[in-house]
Amino acid sequence: MPAPLKADPAFWQMPVAALLEQGSAHRDGLSSAEAAARLKQFGPNVVHGERKRAVFLQFLAKFRNPLVIILLAASALSAFTGDVTGFLIIATIVLISVTLDFVQEYRAGQAADQLRQSVAIRAQVFRDGKLLKVPLADMVPGDVALLAAGDVVPCDGRVLEAKDLFVNQALLTGESYPVEKAPAELAVTTEVNAASNTVLMGTSVISGTAKVLMCRTGQKTALGEIADTLLVKPPPTAFEEGTHRFGILILRLTVLLLLFVLLVNAFFHRPWLESFLFAVALAVGLTPELLPMVVSVTLSRGARRMAANKVIVKRLASIHNLGSMDVFCTDKTGTLTEARIHLECHLDPLGTECAQVLKLAYFNSYFETGVKSPLDDAILEHTEIDVSGWRKIDEVPFDFERRRVSVLLDNGTDRLLVVKGAPEDILRLSVSYCVEEGSSVHPLDDAARVSINAQFEALSKDGYRVLGIASRQVGADHQHAVLGDESELVFAGFATFLDPPKESAKAALAALAADRVAVKIITGDNELVTQHVFAQLELPVTGVLTGTQIQQMDDAALAARVEQVNLFCRVSPAEKNRIILALKQRGHVVGYLGDGINDAPSLHSADVGISVDSAVDVAKAAADMILLEHDLGVLHAGVLEGRRTFGNIMKYIMMGTSSNFGNMFSMAGASLFLPFLPMLPGQILLNNLLYDVSELPIPLDRVDDDYLSHPRHWDMKFIRNFMLVIGPVSSVFDFLTFYIMLAVFHAGETLFHTGWFIESMATQVLVIFIIRTRRNPFKSRPNPWLIACSLTVVAVAVLLPFTPVGVQLGFVAPPALFFAVLAAMLLFYLLAVEAMKQWFFRRFATP
Repeated sequence: MPAPLKADPAFWQMPVAALLEQGSAHRDGLSSAEAAARLKQFGPNVVHGERKRAVFLQFLAKFRNPLVIILLAASALSAFTGDVTGFLIIATIVLISVTLDFVQEYRAGQAADQLRQSVAIRAQVFRDGKLLKVPLADMVPGDVALLAAGDVVPCDGRVLEAKDLFVNQALLTGESYPVEKAPAELAVTTEVNAASNTVLMGTSVISGTAKVLMCRTGQKTALGEIADTLLVKPPPTAFEEGTHRFGILILRLTVLLLLFVLLVNAFFHRPWLESFLFAVALAVGLTPELLPMVVSVTLSRGARRMAANKVIVKRLASIHNLGSMDVFCTDKTGTLTEARIHLECHLDPLGTECAQVLKLAYFNSYFETGVKSPLDDAILEHTEIDVSGWRKIDEVPFDFERRRVSVLLDNGTDRLLVVKGAPEDILRLSVSYCVEEGSSVHPLDDAARVSINAQFEALSKDGYRVLGIASRQVGADHQHAVLGDESELVFAGFATFLDPPKESAKAALAALAADRVAVKIITGDNELVTQHVFAQLELPVTGVLTGTQIQQMDDAALAARVEQVNLFCRVSPAEKNRIILALKQRGHVVGYLGDGINDAPSLHSADVGISVDSAVDVAKAAADMILLEHDLGVLHAGVLEGRRTFGNIMKYIMMGTSSNFGNMFSMAGASLFLPFLPMLPGQILLNNLLYDVSELPIPLDRVDDDYLSHPRHWDMKFIRNFMLVIGPVSSVFDFLTFYIMLAVFHAGETLFHTGWFIESMATQVLVIFIIRTRRNPFKSRPNPWLIACSLTVVAVAVLLPFTPVGVQLGFVAPPALFFAVLAAMLLFYLLAVEAMKQWFFRRFATP
């Protein structure tokens, strides 16, 4: 095979023929075999994707925990002093614990990756002479891609063919206005960002189509060269910050207890190596090393459940944001309405049916090359319109500031500019009107404007979406359409559309309101149409703001108004973004659903950006989640799943800050008065391992309906208070156990270790059934796997002292009376925790 295409630094300056010859590229694309070879040579087409390590290396990385390293080193040192058995026990328990953590987290990561891949952006590429859709990461130099409006440009490439191609390069140049691209040979001095014959990775197609030869991929692109300066890590979510602060809190407590234990054992002149192993094992028991795994597994399971509800999660941390969301912003099309738009009528300025209006509307929609809107699709259903005699000369693409699109057409006799857009803007630009094709043109005086505006308002009040249609004859030498041409138009009339209300919208909005999520409609339609839809759905309108009014407000004034308003009409993309930022300024967690080319800024600004599977690539790339159905019911299910996921993570955290912490605190306190270590290092690690195993089914657990009834936010103060209230209950019963073991059973070191090991395991594990719900535990059913796993772990702890393995671990069989006392203590302990829990939730505000 000839040498693959080189990523020449001046590919935009070379003649196309030379560029193709240089690397054996072809205008009709590569073969699959060539593409596979080049992918191996150049690597995946990613700018800052994660470089995946081998599975074995990922496993070894789990041993980087400093406490685990210290523990293994210290136990190895004890082996050299003769305690080989102790070393093997500690090493085995550490290995099992780390493996358990790794397997769970790895599987969760794999599942999340598969979900992300299911909605990954793909490009249209010519391979083996066929047009195929391939993932962007699989594109290689020499590929020939087909680009259309709404596409993200996948690589740096040379334009081979183009038709009215306009590209937004703001990501690289900061220039917000679209730039036209076309095949051309350029001067040597031209820079790549200014090259009109080149499209660059990461930019987006606003309108038109193009056939492009891909010349640079991945890190070699213009975007790749500055990726480190552009790549700003998104700010951590409240959930990510909260888990980090929780880890810091536990770490500080761990260090304090570790130093306390070392000082006490040094004061009593106990063996230094054994004391050190005990202190480190205690630190391992306190460290929430299972938290990352629990978070990963719970979020991954949440993502899988959301996928079953037709919501694909791209960023796992956004699941918590969705559960915390209390304001949801969206357009009405597809959420309140069916998005099955039908062209109802085409009216002249006098309000009568007019074939000329339909003809001009069809010409405009047929020849424009931007992203086709649902209104265009409705117009283009009228295939009886004959366009065979017309050809397009040029076009002024649609943008959200002008709110219109113009096409310049010619049929050999006439050259005509056809304009379609927002009626108020089309009327403003018109100076005359006609009522039918070939009829005389009438001046658009004040009386005519009043009459036409009244017709427009009447249509809007009846719920019709309306487009204004106008045209203008130009000379045969008029070669290009420019903004200035959109003036002195002849107004032809209105095209009117109906989008019926969605029957499910009313129930979905009621469900969101019941779960304390306010829905705010942000639309480009006028307020009369939107209010009509609200009336049909019997929904209240609490306030209306238009784009014109928003333009006249500063940020403080807008923030004061957004709270009560639930209809924002005739707004531009920039105004959408201001609305979202104003809501966030008011302390709301904001979700935004967008599917258009200009929705990316708002999707980034929102706390959770949501798009739909049918959206343009630019919107899907910016979103955190993708809805497979454009339906509020699907969104509501996702919100509940986000809250359910957060609830299960909180169960583990509240367990770690109460019972587990209480037991470890008791262990440190016991070293003050006991002549021996309260528990051997290996026993502490086994205690921690069994406890971790009992917690594994938490991601599967049910969450009470009342917990799902309102948005949930991370509250570190709440967690700290819970620890200070519930933790001491565990310690009180631990110290009671110490007293009973010493005073009643006259336990020596081995029996004491055994008795406390069983008691601490039983209390730590069984208390989950109290803590997992705010209600009476008998009225909230846990997941069967959680029941089975917890009872199995307690059974293992009870039976272990009667086995040869238990003897090796330093346990002895306790007397029968011990189990009777244990049962009574467990009953009183669980009752005490339940009583304190109920008092706590009555005393402290709900987080």
